[in-house]
Amino acid sequence: MKNNISASTLQFLKTLEKNNNREWFNENKNLYLKAKEDVESFVESLIQEIATFDEEILKIDPKKAVFRIYRDIRFSKNKIPYKTHFGASLGMGKGNKISGYYLHIEPGQSFLAGGVYTPKPSVLKEIRKEIAASGEDFRKILNHKNFRNNFRGLSVEHKLQRVPTGFEKDHPMAEYLKLKSFTVSHPISDEELLDKNAAKNFAKILESIKPLNDFLELPFQDL
Repeated sequence: MKNNISASTLQFLKTLEKNNNREWFNENKNLYLKAKEDVESFVESLIQEIATFDEEILKIDPKKAVFRIYRDIRFSKNKIPYKTHFGASLGMGKGNKISGYYLHIEPGQSFLAGGVYTPKPSVLKEIRKEIAASGEDFRKILNHKNFRNNFRGLSVEHKLQRVPTGFEKDHPMAEYLKLKSFTVSHPISDEELLDKNAAKNFAKILESIKPLNDFLELPFQDL
């Protein structure tokens, strides 16, 4: 296990961005495999750190958590064959949990995230019902000092224009009921990725997401 990301991994991603073609990739596949192993080892360390406050995370296989670098270009106008980042989903719909954590490694654009991302309609409906019924509890989580120190608030990237059917248009939690995802993110610098205590430092940030994840899981605890 490694407690940080190697500089060589960031360099590989930078070089891949400038040479995003199959010929270069195949000739330098050893660099990719080394970077992939580095990320998997770091994710393993991060899982161990997260487990200090969320034991469910230990069910996740670090190697399976890291997404493939190969892009699916079958139905895309963008025919670039490889992603220029590494992503790892720690939970987020895997297993019995709908919530989780996410690590994105991309030179100059890395971030940590968590919550519930674009759940299926039946799950989304139950989350909205929980928010409508327990609005004060939900607000307390979002306004907690530790949470606000790390996150500016829930992402509004996926949001309806109107309050969904089944809820009052002037509901006190109307703006939250419009959301189709319930996620937060925290930017991390290249220097933070390279820090020898990166896994521990990132886990501290992700720990402040745990109360949000617990709330989002409430409707499904007895299923």
